Amino acid sequence: MKKIVLILAVLFSVTAFTMSCKEEKKTPVEQVKEAADEAGDKIEQGVEEVEDEIDDMTDEN
Repeated sequence: MKKIVLILAVLFSVTAFTMSCKEEKKTPVEQVKEAADEAGDKIEQGVEEVEDEIDDMTDEN
């Protein structure tokens, strides 16, 4: 009885580790959407930085 429980525990552990490490594959459409979102975020960050620089320059005068 103990051997069966031990074998099942080891089998479960191996299965859990191998299944949890796999990364989900993304479809090309999902990859394009993700890339577009990242590009949009970077553009927004750039715009905010430019706005901050303009504010800093106008505050000094």
